[in-house]
Amino acid sequence: MRRIRGPEDFAAAFHVSRETSARLATYENLLRRWQRAVNLVAPSTLEEVWHRHFADSAQLLGLTPSARSWVDLGAGAGFPGLVIAILLAEEPTGIDRDTSEGRVGGLTAARVSLIDSNARKCAFLREVVRETAITQRVSVDILSTRIEWAATQASLQRPDVVSARAVAPLDKLFVLAAPLFASSTVGLFLKGRDVGRELQAAKKLWKFQSELVPSRTERDARILLVRNLERKNEGMTS
Repeated sequence: MRRIRGPEDFAAAFHVSRETSARLATYENLLRRWQRAVNLVAPSTLEEVWHRHFADSAQLLGLTPSARSWVDLGAGAGFPGLVIAILLAEEPTGIDRDTSEGRVGGLTAARVSLIDSNARKCAFLREVVRETAITQRVSVDILSTRIEWAATQASLQRPDVVSARAVAPLDKLFVLAAPLFASSTVGLFLKGRDVGRELQAAKKLWKFQSELVPSRTERDARILLVRNLERKNEGMTS
C-alpha cells in the first residue's frame, strides 16, 4: 500500500464514501486539538495519522467482513476500534434501515464496544462519536473500566471480533481477551516484529489456532488472527 496522506488517499485505498472520509477528517481535527492536553498518540505519528493510525486500523475490517459486533481492548485514542465503527457506519447504497428492530436493511445493526481505563481518553472517544454522528447507524459503547474486572466481562456479549493494538504481550493479552471469546469469535491483534516470540510464550499457557497476516501499512508489522482461544489445563505442557 502506498503512503496514505489524507482523505483522498484513504478513500481510494479502502473504497469509502465522501461521508466516511469527512468523518475521519473530523476525527483527525479532534485528535490534533485534544493532543495538546491529553497524550493520545505518540507525537511523532501525528503528522501521519491517516497512514499510521487510520489505515492501520481500517485494514482489519477486510479480514472479517461479515462481523457485526466488535470489542476493542485498550481502545486509547480509538485505534483500531473507533475507526472500525466509523467504517461500519457506512451503509451500502439503497438499503432500508429499521432501527426499531436493531437492523439495517437485512443486516443486524453493528455494535462496537470500546474499553479503556483512562477516563480522559474515553471522554475523547465520546467527543469523536458525538461530532461524527455515527450512532445514527452503528451502536458504540464506550466503557471507562478495566477489562479484567468480572463485572466488565459480564456486561459484554460475546462479540464476533475482539481487537487490540499495542495493549500487552500475547500471553497477557490472552488473559484479558479469553473471557470474551465464543466458539465463533475471532481475535484480531495488531503486532510488531516480535510477534513470533510472543506466540511461543503464549503457547505455553494457551491453546488456539492462529494465522499471521502481513500488515498493509508497515513492512515489519503483522496482524494475528486467533480462533478457539482457551487456557491449557494446569500441568499440560506445550
